[in-house]
Amino acid sequence: MTADELRAADAFLTHEAHLLDSARWEEWLGLFTADATYWVPAKIDQADPHGHISLMYDDRRLLETRVRRLTAAIAHAATPRAVATRQVTNAVVLDRDAAGLTVRSKFTMVEYRRNAQRIFAGTYVHRLVRAGGDLKIAAKRVNLVNCESELEGLVVPF
Repeated sequence: MTADELRAADAFLTHEAHLLDSARWEEWLGLFTADATYWVPAKIDQADPHGHISLMYDDRRLLETRVRRLTAAIAHAATPRAVATRQVTNAVVLDRDAAGLTVRSKFTMVEYRRNAQRIFAGTYVHRLVRAGGDLKIAAKRVNLVNCESELEGLVVPF
């Protein structure tokens, strides 16, 4: 791992958080590869998304559907629109190969909607690959600290 790789990964994660905070859903979707996955496990240390139900498990097509619903505000669960802010810290490159990097970071997200505020925290694991000179998300795993709790209406991506 080089300092430049860590800086690039950290800048990428900060940019992703900014797009999410700004509800720039189409631009956020553009950060993902065509075969990307987005996974929020429902159990701590869940090994894979197939052996147990997940809170979210989207391939690229489901991500596109999620973004379409958020953008059009046609889903009752997404109305009124939530306002959120994220902090991403402690990025560490776990692995690297010719295709890209696997990066772990910590996050906190505060969401405000319907006169209520919720706080989510956990660990991100991003698989970032190079595509046309840019970093893209090939896989994003969101390990929520409270993933085994009752979580009402998860609409906004972490």
